[in-house]
Amino acid sequence: MIGQLNMRGEDRVETAIKRLQTFEPKEGYYLAFSGGKDSVVIKTLADMAGVKYDAHYNVTSVDPPELIYFIRENYPDVKWEYPRDAGGNRITMWNLIPRKKMPPTRIVRYCCADLKENGGERRFVVTGVRWAESVRRKNSRAGLEVNFSSKRDGISADPDNPDNAHLTDACPTHGKHILNPIIDWGNADVWEFIHQYELPYCALYDMGYNRLGCIGCPMNSKQAQELERYPKFKQAYLRAFNRMIQVRRLDGKTTEWNTPEDVMNWWIGR
Repeated sequence: MIGQLNMRGEDRVETAIKRLQTFEPKEGYYLAFSGGKDSVVIKTLADMAGVKYDAHYNVTSVDPPELIYFIRENYPDVKWEYPRDAGGNRITMWNLIPRKKMPPTRIVRYCCADLKENGGERRFVVTGVRWAESVRRKNSRAGLEVNFSSKRDGISADPDNPDNAHLTDACPTHGKHILNPIIDWGNADVWEFIHQYELPYCALYDMGYNRLGCIGCPMNSKQAQELERYPKFKQAYLRAFNRMIQVRRLDGKTTEWNTPEDVMNWWIGR
């Protein structure tokens, strides 16, 4: 319940707002916006907190069309960022797969780093990460993360401790500071907030989706069904797999895959 009070007599909304206000940098936050329910909540909380921010959406090339439409229609102020490599060339899932010479899997999720986690370097980033999303996040993420390199290897601190306020003065030179203001919210809290404040949300949630992500993501237990729902994306994956096979052959790599369909059959559920 978002109205439940903590030991300081604050409810979840007041606590999240206070977190945003406490660590507001002079240049404003870099708000990572994916279009999912958590992003909708943190963006509204940032508005309620009155803090300065600029919102950014990373164009992955494999997000559902319904999500793209939702962002365009409801959040025109969000800046669209197109991932690029060191040479300035656009990175998409379709050129990433041949480059990596293998499909992304549950174990090797290179696509997240290249397509979703870019942006916000040398900035104080706000995300909608929550412990309730997974055991891994519960064990590895904190409300306040202060990083001094390109990896998340810095200080994990209590965002509700006033003594941490000085951390905003330490500007990261290569990494980024991260504030997760709703880190301790449950799924019910998120939906209660959305309904209480009558916020728009992507229609896919009303079609049975609990979480929104890239089409074909190996972390999705309904990966096969999703690829059937979006046949054009399935065909795009097959074309990328075909290019991948050619690259592997040119590099002299042995492979059990002779056709794109072989790769697809191996990939589902990986």
